Amino acid sequence: MADLIHFEHPLNERIRTFLRLEHLFMQVDHFRPLADPWSNRAAIEGLLSIISIFSRSDLKTEILKELERHTGNLERVRQQPGVDMQALGQVLDDLEQAIHQVYRLDGQIARRLRSNEFLNTILQRSSIPGGNCNFDLPQYHYWLNQPHEIRQTQMSDWMQELHPVREAVVLLLNLVRNSNLPSQEQAPQGLFQRTLDSSAPAQMVRVSLPRSETVFTEISGNKHRFSVRFLESIDAGRPIQATRDVDFLLTACIF
Repeated sequence: MADLIHFEHPLNERIRTFLRLEHLFMQVDHFRPLADPWSNRAAIEGLLSIISIFSRSDLKTEILKELERHTGNLERVRQQPGVDMQALGQVLDDLEQAIHQVYRLDGQIARRLRSNEFLNTILQRSSIPGGNCNFDLPQYHYWLNQPHEIRQTQMSDWMQELHPVREAVVLLLNLVRNSNLPSQEQAPQGLFQRTLDSSAPAQMVRVSLPRSETVFTEISGNKHRFSVRFLESIDAGRPIQATRDVDFLLTACIF
């Protein structure tokens, strides 16, 4: 499926937060190894956004609840015939390790990072357009001009505190994404709607299109129903809904 582009839409707030965290971790991972100061700025912006997410809610409890819920579901699957016990055992081991690592975190997630004066100063100025430029934050300017190895060591130290959470979020999203097989669907005149089975609540909707497709999706919905509009991008102006039938792959991630 390497030639596909995937559009995902969360159907509850927990998965919405996990997807945002995954996006930000990927941003940090991409820019952190690069040596130029502008890439390090982008990595710091991602890190500060992660810290902001953790400061707004008790995600440690939410993550543990989700890990334990998946563990309970898979333990019940163990009793069913025809199950690949080796693969299931590996997933359960991964979940158990993730639970252990998150439990070991001292207090709320990113507590040490939230008390870091250097990062807090950058965060406060970041709300101002251009507020983290050289004359606003001379210490930041000094740090960005340190040797790459020094900046790398510092970033690795900051990210280490978030490593157990990052591993848990990646594991949970992988389980959700692989919880169901995609089905071939068609959207008449660019619109597709479906009512969800209330006995098996979906966590996320995933729409997959060939990269050669000339439309993108706009997905809306909740745990009861969802709709997908296929839109054509226009250089200037609002995108318009496709007037042709669009074939696509749909995955209702129910785990």
